[in-house]
Amino acid sequence: MNFDAQLIREVHIDWDGISPRSYLRGIEAISGVEQVCFSKPVTFFVGENGSGKSTLLEGIAVAYGFNPEGGTKNYRFSTYDSHSELSEAIRFVKGWRQAKMGYFFRAESFYNVATMEEEYSRQLGGRPQHYHEKSHGESFLALAQNSFRENGLYLMDEPEAALSPQRQLTLLMEIDRFAKAGAQFIIATHSPILLALPGAEILSFDGKIHPVSYEETESYQVTEMFINSREQILRRLLQD
Repeated sequence: MNFDAQLIREVHIDWDGISPRSYLRGIEAISGVEQVCFSKPVTFFVGENGSGKSTLLEGIAVAYGFNPEGGTKNYRFSTYDSHSELSEAIRFVKGWRQAKMGYFFRAESFYNVATMEEEYSRQLGGRPQHYHEKSHGESFLALAQNSFRENGLYLMDEPEAALSPQRQLTLLMEIDRFAKAGAQFIIATHSPILLALPGAEILSFDGKIHPVSYEETESYQVTEMFINSREQILRRLLQD
């Protein structure tokens, strides 16, 4: 799929619309960045905790019209208003296709979204999925599988937090299947399993936002080092 076919081709940030005292200006990866391009159906945001990847993902989601805590563009609920002013400064350059469906997945607020999914389905006369009757991981994966569509836009914030390694592989296959069918995914993650998706673009937030290869990600390097040198690393870390 070419660049023009992406549902979101570019994100532009107008820093004149952000307060001079905003904490956003202190986040190295995004401070002063005026443009982020999306050239592939799947883009991963990677970086250390606090590097700004979830902040940008949330800003994109809210600017696009998604509920800050997650869900579709039709969701309107809030248990705690914590999103930043970044969304007000974001403008999009979109491709020629229009998204037919979309969803913002957040592992940290999934309980609230699952509750609203059941409530909304009852209001609309549909069949409730009873997500709370499943484990966290099972319900998160089921919601993703029930929500993915061709030509849909899906933003996911650390989905691996809810999933076992085996379930991460299942999600990987689902992402690949729908990306090939025209969906676009932007995902903030630490998972070396998800990051291994062939053909995906990986943007690192360690320093200014920049593309990296799979092998250059800290998630891959630390995991490989630990697996290959587990005993030596544990001795060094846990010695008295």
